[in-house]
Amino acid sequence: MKRRHYDEMHGADGDVRAHFRALADWLAETPAERVAEKRREADLLFHRVGITFAVYGDDAGAERLIPFDTIPRVIPKGEWDELSKGLRQRVNALNRFLHDVYHEQEILKAGVVPAEQVLTNEAYQVAMLGLELPNRIYSHVAGIDLIRHEDGTYYVLEDNLRTPSGVSYMLENRKMMMRLFPELFARQHVHPVEHYPGLLLETLRAAAPPAARDPVVAVLTPGQHNSAYFEHAFLAQQMGVELVEGVDLFVKDGFVHMRTTSGPQRVDVMYRRIDDAFLDPLAFRQDSLLGVPGLLSVYRAGNVALANAIGTGVADDKSTYPYVPEMIRFYLGEEPLLQNVPTWQCKRPQDLELVLDRLAELVVKEVQGSGGYGMLIGPAAKKSEIEAFRSRIKANPANYIAQPTLSLSTCPTFVEQGLAPRHVDLRPYVLSGRDVKLVPGGLTRVALTEGSLVVNSSQGGGTKDTWVVD
Repeated sequence: MKRRHYDEMHGADGDVRAHFRALADWLAETPAERVAEKRREADLLFHRVGITFAVYGDDAGAERLIPFDTIPRVIPKGEWDELSKGLRQRVNALNRFLHDVYHEQEILKAGVVPAEQVLTNEAYQVAMLGLELPNRIYSHVAGIDLIRHEDGTYYVLEDNLRTPSGVSYMLENRKMMMRLFPELFARQHVHPVEHYPGLLLETLRAAAPPAARDPVVAVLTPGQHNSAYFEHAFLAQQMGVELVEGVDLFVKDGFVHMRTTSGPQRVDVMYRRIDDAFLDPLAFRQDSLLGVPGLLSVYRAGNVALANAIGTGVADDKSTYPYVPEMIRFYLGEEPLLQNVPTWQCKRPQDLELVLDRLAELVVKEVQGSGGYGMLIGPAAKKSEIEAFRSRIKANPANYIAQPTLSLSTCPTFVEQGLAPRHVDLRPYVLSGRDVKLVPGGLTRVALTEGSLVVNSSQGGGTKDTWVVD
């Protein structure tokens, strides 16, 4: 039986949805050759700007362009307003959870989240116990992945609270669309996203130690071989702050300093794009060449802020994800506005039995996996792949969760054959400082292969501009 899905552009009766009409009219009157020419122009411009990403394990070792589709995903303002309420609620609860598990641990004492789920989690950092952070914010920048099921309901697929990437593509996609198709923006009011770097800088400065009167912010990158290096450099440039690597920094007199041409300068806030384990070789991995020796001691003394905080991974672990609705009820006394995807945890014997029986129809993920790696999409997998995955699950059940294969919504996309529906998801970016803020939209990722549900760029996915319209 062919799987049904929600069509973002067309209703069940085949009519174009009201918020897509201006785009549909434009498509009907624009020659296909002009659109194809604009697509080629977009590829050339992206190459020129250097908007690339690296794929780990790629034998060629070459950087690639993320395919950009010139047909935007359109969301009506009223729908976005409801989504943003749910996103604020969710990220607020997740930050409350992070503060709690490193302090009073009330949610563990109440048995709402099992203590072993947190305290034995490899992402839980005992170095954070008792540490007070400005505004009690741990995840200053969160990327929450949303999908829309066939009934039109949005579901949260996963929470990215450590070092969520992709926001540079959201900004560059918008810039590209305005350059290529200015007449489209004249037809309707598309809410802007270009103020994101200003909001990000404001959020980072709000995280600074209280004694820092005029906080100095820097972006800490692992270096140009990292898959998201373009984004690190882009955001530093857009915010007007320094892009630094570990070798550019040193600890002296209880503070972090960066080397500059005019001498050492103190750094108050680091937007770090390096994993916990590599931040400080004196505290974590001794073989790390990416971090700053002594950084943790400065952090614990309250003399430097890190965004996102060390230890946030315990809240976005895929085995913690099923408890987020209960976190919202526990900390906020509210019902969740955004739904979770039903999830089975293979560490539970009854869940494991069900998952092994239904492997061919489920999506199975590693709890610490990301980027589309370490997962099985049962309906699209070969029998040999399913059996190999079965062995991996049996060998380490606690490392896996499983979910039903939801039917991601589709959006019209230009492919070689012309315009065709392709599955999409949405990653809005939630900034938590003194207030919780979002820009209207986010990064729409699209699975370019027909029938595919994998939207990750590392797995062949592309991106679209996301329009929130009146």
